[in-house]
Amino acid sequence: MTSRIEKRFAALKAEGRAALVTFTMAGDPDYATALAIAKALPKAGADVLEIGMPFTDPMADGPAIQAAGLRALGAGQNMIKTLALVREFRKDDNDTPIVLMGYYNPIYIYGVEKFLVDAKAAGVDGLIVVDLPPEEDEELCLPALRAGVNFIRLATPTTDDNRLPTVLANTSGFVYYVSITGITGAAAPDASRVATAVTRIKRHTALPVCVGFGVRNAESAAGIARNADGVVVGSALVDAVRASLKDGKPTAQTVGAVTSLVSDLASGVRAARLKAAE
Repeated sequence: MTSRIEKRFAALKAEGRAALVTFTMAGDPDYATALAIAKALPKAGADVLEIGMPFTDPMADGPAIQAAGLRALGAGQNMIKTLALVREFRKDDNDTPIVLMGYYNPIYIYGVEKFLVDAKAAGVDGLIVVDLPPEEDEELCLPALRAGVNFIRLATPTTDDNRLPTVLANTSGFVYYVSITGITGAAAPDASRVATAVTRIKRHTALPVCVGFGVRNAESAAGIARNADGVVVGSALVDAVRASLKDGKPTAQTVGAVTSLVSDLASGVRAARLKAAE
């Protein structure tokens, strides 16, 4: 059975453009606002939604996403509520792919088998679990694939040609290329280096390659979209949430602050491929 992720990337390939993949944190700044943001993202131009699973020790994330996770946890977000958010989103949107992104600990505590059953039932299409290397595929990756949930792996600038086949062996949905070495939101990616890396990865896989870390505006999104199958934006969006808050609470501007940035990013992504195709 073709997954929502596969359908979406096939449709975008036919359109001749890259995907805009957005990351927001479940429960940031609270459950209701996070759900409202998620529901508004596809209309603003998001093609694939990554939703963060809050965790107390997000070692690969920079200050912006760490803070978003802490805001969510402080507001009472947990895995049950994160799956409920996906379930609620699916009542109005059965087409937009949803990928849960985070760390293994909350899934392990929930129970892997129960999590996969509940996630699939809620409408989750894929997982990105940043602290499970390929050597640990029996823990979650292979059970996820058996459950019909894509398991999306990260490749980085330090993933050489010897390591890539191992990283890609059980990857499905798409490959997430981390364009810089370091934590999320730390620096801007170099479009020419990204193009070289994407070409190299594509020699090893037919899967779409999405590029993230450091994309903050339409211009940088367009630079990546000329060579990648998708552009991932996260820190800039959670920064927009933070900047809209008053005393840590959502305001009337919170949802709009995120969607206006997504609309701007989407225009960059769409223009890039159209120009390349001319």
